Amino acid sequence: MHDIRLIRENPEAFDAALVRRGGEPESATLVALDEARRTLTTRQQEAQARRNDLSKQVGQAKAAKDEKRAQELMAEVANLKDELEALTLSQGAADEALKVALSAIPNLPAADVPDGVDEEENQLVHTVGTQPSFAFEPKEHDSFGPALGLDFETGALLSGARFTLVRGHAAKLARALGQFMLDTLTIEHGYEEVNPPLLVRDEAVYGTGQLPKFAEDLFRTTDGRWLIPTAEVSLTNIVREQILAADALPLRFTALTPCFRSEAGAAGRDTRGYIRQHQFDKVEMVSIVTPETSEAEHERMTACAEDVLTRLGLAFRRMKLCAGDMGFSAARTYDLEVWLPGQGRYREISSCSTCTDFQARRMNARYRAEGGKPAFVHTLNGSGLAVGRTLVAVLENYQQEDGSVAVPEVLQPYLRGLNRLEPA
Repeated sequence: MHDIRLIRENPEAFDAALVRRGGEPESATLVALDEARRTLTTRQQEAQARRNDLSKQVGQAKAAKDEKRAQELMAEVANLKDELEALTLSQGAADEALKVALSAIPNLPAADVPDGVDEEENQLVHTVGTQPSFAFEPKEHDSFGPALGLDFETGALLSGARFTLVRGHAAKLARALGQFMLDTLTIEHGYEEVNPPLLVRDEAVYGTGQLPKFAEDLFRTTDGRWLIPTAEVSLTNIVREQILAADALPLRFTALTPCFRSEAGAAGRDTRGYIRQHQFDKVEMVSIVTPETSEAEHERMTACAEDVLTRLGLAFRRMKLCAGDMGFSAARTYDLEVWLPGQGRYREISSCSTCTDFQARRMNARYRAEGGKPAFVHTLNGSGLAVGRTLVAVLENYQQEDGSVAVPEVLQPYLRGLNRLEPA
């Protein structure tokens, strides 16, 4: 959500930032809605002041035993009551119209975000690690994964397309990955582990920016709750409707949860394999910080996700997304892309975003700043990592010619020392 005051003060800069994101100028519409709302507020205040003054005059007329004048004044007060009720209704409608208009507009890109319309114009920040070399032609995970427990056929039989039954070695490896990620983030990087609800109300999904614009990307239950598309929703909303003490920040949360996405905009993409699913596990990171520390926190969070990849021995690169490729709530996003030798290319495995105060305004999440005045917090979120995609990366990078997969050393304690997964 944007601050309408800042839009009024600098509409040209606001529109220029929206155009960078591929949108249309919106300031004129927003300012007009705000002017209508403010005009109603002024009329309401004037009518209330007039009513108060007339009520005082009624008392004075009665004290002077001027009953005729008192009755005339009381009739005018009654008329003003009706006018005030009508103004209150109009005021509520005007407030809602402005809120609806503002809620449909994405966050503005940070100054250092590169221009561009899609992933082709994202900016390489750095590359880490060495791509593995093979004495054989490396395969994609969907060709040898079934022998290790990626059961695509049964998953589709049970639930339809983009569902996979994970069993045997693959299930154990996925569990090990999730536990390793949580341990790394909590023990090494100071995140607080959370086991959050998977079903949330409208207000929570609105707070992080999925509603109202992206309802079709979500799954909804018959009683009106939403299945979380990412634990970002639950974790970020921990601080909704709160005023936090400044010395309580930063707050850093992490959770390993199932995530549910309809993939409405992904028709025809990654229809094979385990890359894009309706249900998947992900370890999420969320930070709640002061505005002064959010830039450093974005770098820290991204480095935490990179540390997980480095410990797993996976080659990856960091990309800074261009303005047209960022998510709705993000002001800046780093994507981490892992090398998949079977596909012969890098694929996204984590997105780490700073949302500035955009989500905080939607959630009314504040902290008591210097001088005791409440101010909006800044929120950040990132994957640390997507478990399914990391499972794919481990399978493809550690595959052996006989169809087995070597287990990365850091995962072996979670598998009771097992160092190789053999095909069934």
